[in-house]
Amino acid sequence: MVMAQSLFITLKNAHPDCRIDVLAPAWSLALLERMPEIAKTIAMPLTHGQFGLMARYNLGRQLHSEGYDRSIVLPNSWKSALIPYFARIPVRTGYLGEGRWGLLNDARKLDKQALTMTVQRFVALGLPLPAPLPPEYPVPALVINQHQQKAVIEKFNLTPSEKILALCPGAEYGAAKRWPASYYAEVARHKIAQGWQVWLFGSDKDKEAAEQINREVSKGCIDFTGRTSLAEAVDLMSLVDTVVTNDSGLMHVAAALDKKIIALYGSSDPKFTPPLNTRAKVISLNLDCAPCFKRECPLGHTRCLVDIKPDQIIDVI
Repeated sequence: MVMAQSLFITLKNAHPDCRIDVLAPAWSLALLERMPEIAKTIAMPLTHGQFGLMARYNLGRQLHSEGYDRSIVLPNSWKSALIPYFARIPVRTGYLGEGRWGLLNDARKLDKQALTMTVQRFVALGLPLPAPLPPEYPVPALVINQHQQKAVIEKFNLTPSEKILALCPGAEYGAAKRWPASYYAEVARHKIAQGWQVWLFGSDKDKEAAEQINREVSKGCIDFTGRTSLAEAVDLMSLVDTVVTNDSGLMHVAAALDKKIIALYGSSDPKFTPPLNTRAKVISLNLDCAPCFKRECPLGHTRCLVDIKPDQIIDVI
């Protein structure tokens, strides 16, 4: 969703008066509300993996009354193209995939050699054919206001300082994208000794790693894992100075907040989904076995992450 903002900005730059509404999972609306390009958000009533043909049909019929001129379908699944079709939107743009002829009437063939990055693939869908590839892409930029910052400061009884380090030890995809929690703890211990605050970010699934980090530094971190909504996590992240993170959703949020980022890549490819921020420093060992795109290391050693030592990250900070 963060990378999709580059598409929204591209559309606004080309057509300043256009209205952009976004149909997306309810969990992502907090991000969209911080994108000034978006006029309205529509919560997708179905969860990931649900087909729900009648629900898609009914939503499509409801959206027909909005009079949309065009839809851009970012997912490549067949079912994702159904709602714009049922809404009878005149121009329905997306990449070919899963037999979507007919559902899409502006079907594009994805040139993976020319469009090596996800953000390029999104932005290209907003450009007329034949536009030169790869396209230039604007950098995502989430907008946070002081009222939102004040609200999270008061809720969590914080005393922000100039030097706050955010650690994001989770990665939804799997262990092969997660730098060891003990390494994060070593970085935290070093920065706490220098007078920094260290904040831990993540979902409920990241609580075990966060608790290990905090335990190893004698509870010296402020642990937000599982305690915040996505909106609150974004607003809290806006207050930090530096972020050390796995390749994760929170990495992209930090990039869109223009934070100094140290992004750790293991099984994934920093050329495909990098943090879109000129101040980001990507750390990857570029081993022969990486990127493997596996959830668990197929060789059983996860050297792509284990061999990135805490001292190296401390030096970069």
